[in-house]
Amino acid sequence: QVQLVESGGGLVQPGGSLRLSCVASGFEFDRNGMRWYRQYPGKERELVASIISSGTSTYVVDAVKGRFAISRDNGRNTVYLQMNNLEPEDTAVYICNAWGRVNSWGRGTQVTVSS
Repeated sequence: QVQLVESGGGLVQPGGSLRLSCVASGFEFDRNGMRWYRQYPGKERELVASIISSGTSTYVVDAVKGRFAISRDNGRNTVYLQMNNLEPEDTAVYICNAWGRVNSWGRGTQVTVSS
């Protein structure tokens, strides 16, 4: 059974940092690309960052470039999203996605940026 479980969200002040984690199980993690999406209330999910199965190539959208970084530890079946210099506009539910051989979604973790 494929499972993706996110953690690490919470309340942080503007300019602060968070690291999100997504632990995967039920499939060959090291053969699957992984992505982070975010979703604002009443809006469609939007891609934030992507990483290929080996971890040697990553992509982040322009809105978070220079502030967010995606990485993975295939030995721990975990993908991370390091978020620095957070802004109120980053407030959203962040959702982990497996793409490629397996396509699956986590339930998300709430990130709130507010003073």
